[in-house]
Amino acid sequence: MLAEYLPTLLFLIVAAGIGVALIVIGNVLGPKRPTAEKLSPYECGFPAFEDSRMRFDVRYYLIAILFIVFDLEIAFVFPWALVFRTLGPFGLVEMGVFLALLVIGFAYVWKKGALEWE
Repeated sequence: MLAEYLPTLLFLIVAAGIGVALIVIGNVLGPKRPTAEKLSPYECGFPAFEDSRMRFDVRYYLIAILFIVFDLEIAFVFPWALVFRTLGPFGLVEMGVFLALLVIGFAYVWKKGALEWE
């Protein structure tokens, strides 16, 4: 039984070995010319202007969570589209219910003003 996992284990060992080898080779052979400009923090095209532990508005996290929720629906729509013909009318109704629930959730979030960034 364990012999069936040998190719997978071998693949993981080779992949980890290649990854470690590339990192080591890059660190050993790569150019190292640090300057103050290269070592300075840089984000979004301009220098950092506050402490890295500054507070973010909770709406930032809310929008991020909403993006993940509504973006993950595609993970369910693509497989459904691949087997649409075999599912028939039942699959169409089920996906309609799923998408209707998502639209209701989206309308609720929109009505509550969670998508507005004043």
